[in-house]
Amino acid sequence: MKKYLYLNIISIVLTTASCTKAVEGIHPVRKDLIELVFASGVLEADGENKLTAQTDGFIVQVNFNEGDEVVPGELLAVIDNHQNLANANSARVLNRIAQENTRPSAPALLQINANLAAATAKFKLDQLQTERYKRLYEAKSVSELEYQNAVLTATTSKASLNALQQQYNSIQVTAKQQAVAQRSAADVNAIIKDQNQVRAIIAGRIYEKQKQLGDYVRKGDVIAVIASQKLLYAKLSVDESNMASLKTGQAIIVKLNTNKHKTYKAVLHEILPAFDSGTQSFIVKAYFTDSLDFRIAGTQLEANIITGTKKFPGHTP
Repeated sequence: MKKYLYLNIISIVLTTASCTKAVEGIHPVRKDLIELVFASGVLEADGENKLTAQTDGFIVQVNFNEGDEVVPGELLAVIDNHQNLANANSARVLNRIAQENTRPSAPALLQINANLAAATAKFKLDQLQTERYKRLYEAKSVSELEYQNAVLTATTSKASLNALQQQYNSIQVTAKQQAVAQRSAADVNAIIKDQNQVRAIIAGRIYEKQKQLGDYVRKGDVIAVIASQKLLYAKLSVDESNMASLKTGQAIIVKLNTNKHKTYKAVLHEILPAFDSGTQSFIVKAYFTDSLDFRIAGTQLEANIITGTKKFPGHTP
């Protein structure tokens, strides 16, 4: 019984000594309290542009892959739309016919010209006949009725000549109007036909390829996503309860999900003015001040935004 009592006493003494030693080794450090706002987000390329189909049809040619660098105007894909091609060809032919109809050699104008020539010759002849009958009437060789009939014939010839001239002018105006309309239609259809060719609008890098060779696309479908190859930023989702403490210029510590053991410094660059209903949060942009060694858009990340510091009482930093 005493043996067990001695053992218990020794155990208590050792435990007490151990605790006393441990307490004596603790050195509390007083530091200022850093206030942080947590936000999740993704890496996003600046100036993102969604390349969309402008017409319906099958993709029959694809000239790009993800990661490719492109320049404005570069042909990236071709959509097969036979209706656009047929309309463009038809409009081009009609435009050519309309332009030909404005020339003096146009069949309608040639016919009027022939009628004008005949009417002009008849008017001149009737005019000469009128002058002849006038002299004869003055010489009392013909009656007044015969002279008046000659005058009427010449007047009628002149009216017919004027009517044909107006008809010629009207055909010219109509032909020119049709030529303008057909030229406009041809230009519009040429533009629509060119919409079969999908070209890059901005310079950048292909970050996402959403359609493949042989896919059927409708007008407005996204074929690829192009964005700046130089600037990647952190697009952060912030809870609305924390928005009051945010302002541009605040320092941010970012961790990419691909390597949570490494942090990157960034700064709050912009607070977007609209609420994002998709994420049920506000969106802010953070630009990196550190160099990124992992540059793939869409990478998930976590961020801590430093919103302030609370001084510990009596602590001098």
